[in-house]
Amino acid sequence: MGGISSDNVHGLLLALSSSIFIGSSFIVKKKGLKKAGANGTRAGSGGYSYLYEPWWWVGMITMVVGEIANFAAYAFAPAILVTPLGALSIIVSAVLAHFILEEKLHIFGVLGCILCMVGSTIIVLHAPLEKAITSVKELWSLATEPGFIIYICVVLVLVAILILKFAPKFGQSHMLVYIGICSLMGSLTVMSVKALGIALKLTFEGKNQFKYYQTWIFTIVVIVCCLSQLNYLNKALDTFNTAVISPVYYVMFTSLTIFASVIMFKDWDSQNASQIASELCGFVVILAGTFLLHKTRNMGGTLAGEPIIITNSSSEHRQSTSSH
Repeated sequence: MGGISSDNVHGLLLALSSSIFIGSSFIVKKKGLKKAGANGTRAGSGGYSYLYEPWWWVGMITMVVGEIANFAAYAFAPAILVTPLGALSIIVSAVLAHFILEEKLHIFGVLGCILCMVGSTIIVLHAPLEKAITSVKELWSLATEPGFIIYICVVLVLVAILILKFAPKFGQSHMLVYIGICSLMGSLTVMSVKALGIALKLTFEGKNQFKYYQTWIFTIVVIVCCLSQLNYLNKALDTFNTAVISPVYYVMFTSLTIFASVIMFKDWDSQNASQIASELCGFVVILAGTFLLHKTRNMGGTLAGEPIIITNSSSEHRQSTSSH
């Protein structure tokens, strides 16, 4: 039986603080959007008066802090622990909206919050221990093993097919085309973010990792994948209902990220069947809570008009929702 290592605790605390900052930022940004809308053209009508509203900028700064904490969390804990905890930002937003914006939370929304917390607890208690990494070269070795190379090739082929064949014909009518591109690229983003985070952590400890070309390759992958995600997520948000996109994107992104992490970092090699089953059950419970929250959001008015996007890798993704 694996216990909760100190690195996992650090990763957990960073992931929790990330959810608090990001969840709070939605409320602060919405407060700024409301004030800006009262004094000028609303963002939803194409206005940019919110750029002159201090509250909106406070919200953006809060979100950036949350994203930095999320980035750092991957340097300490496995993706299978950090990524699902992104759902907790919904709870923070829903609760703060209930008390600050007076947007009432439906009773089933409360149940959704509880399910998310229970699922997160299950995952935290059964998360695998992070393997000690002493050099970015070890990460490169993991990333270039046959199993993960095959995964990368499959992802790139699927993304190419979706972009070149399906997006032009079905992108405007089938949500899964754009969401599929975002989720597939997102799984590679998180793996590279984790590698870059560990490289930074080792560098701060006095072991400079930026002298290795592998670190720069991971950096380039992060930039390219993030830009690709941002482009296609914005297309999805501009075309489809955000309340539907959010839970579907969360499920696909988190599932593929966990799958990629299991292949690259072999998270489950040190665990028995009972621990793995517990983690999967925890993930399913979080999914149930997430869908319940989104399904009932309009019943109680929770964050009506301020869509919530659950992602662990790009503040711009969330920023794009602020205009709704």
